[in-house]
Amino acid sequence: MTAEPFAHQPVLLAEVLTALRPQAGGLYLDATIGGAGHAAAILQAAPGARLIGLDQDEIALAAARQKLKPDHKRVYLHYSNFARMAQALDELGFNGEVLDGILLDIGVSSPQVDEAARGFSYMQDGPLDMRMDRQAGLSAADIVNKWRETELADILYEYGEEKWAKRIAAFIVAQRAVSPIETTLQLVSVIKKAVPKGAREKDQHPAKRSFQALRIAVNDELTALASGLDAAKGLLKNGGRLAVISFHSLEDRIIKEKFRYWASACVCPKELPVCVCGHKAEIKIINRRPIEAQAAEIANNPRSRSAKLRVAEKI
Repeated sequence: MTAEPFAHQPVLLAEVLTALRPQAGGLYLDATIGGAGHAAAILQAAPGARLIGLDQDEIALAAARQKLKPDHKRVYLHYSNFARMAQALDELGFNGEVLDGILLDIGVSSPQVDEAARGFSYMQDGPLDMRMDRQAGLSAADIVNKWRETELADILYEYGEEKWAKRIAAFIVAQRAVSPIETTLQLVSVIKKAVPKGAREKDQHPAKRSFQALRIAVNDELTALASGLDAAKGLLKNGGRLAVISFHSLEDRIIKEKFRYWASACVCPKELPVCVCGHKAEIKIINRRPIEAQAAEIANNPRSRSAKLRVAEKI
């Protein structure tokens, strides 16, 4: 398995380092290590620190292993979805150790999108796949060709915020009755027919929202995010920091709501005159508003335009 095609430019790199404050001797987890851009910077900033890297994409792990080879004695890589980070640490032998910092960079990476055979791109023809973990069973083709019309419409609307969800679902069902939809551009063609030309957004491809929705459904991304956030909080030491980068509003909303709940000293209904919940604040929110890329970074890396970084510190 070659790692060469996986060349990924990390977003908000300086901001992540500021957020995590890597220290010599610390233990850090990059739970979505990808091409290891953030991980390499953490190791460089903190000589003597140890870093655990997880990814559910074996190609990404191979690329990370190659990039971090000079620091291999203090790097521990493991094939795992970040939602299983607690189990992954146990499997690596870090039973009971607490972490100084955790990074989650959520979503699909550029190399995954750029490789047509992965099926993420609505701009290139390839098999309708979209699995980040290629050992997983469910593919986008399975959803498109087997799920009921109402189920298709629901995920397009909920995960893609697609206002033409019902119409697109109906067109998909009509097309697959004639022949299976097996490639990305076949699906794009169906979506283009479903979305009225006059209703298309000028700055957005008509298939963008639908592809996002299918990708989220295939990889169960929102459930994994909620589980991963809970696990991360439990693994941090007091004073340890959690930095999370998201790329669309559904992810950011989950992160924001989790942080707000964990930071609350009381979660009682507002109408109660006194607190009866016994809830205690577990984190301190470092940035009330998400940190976003500056103009220079966006010009150099357009993918960073939609990135949002939220940071919390365990107390």
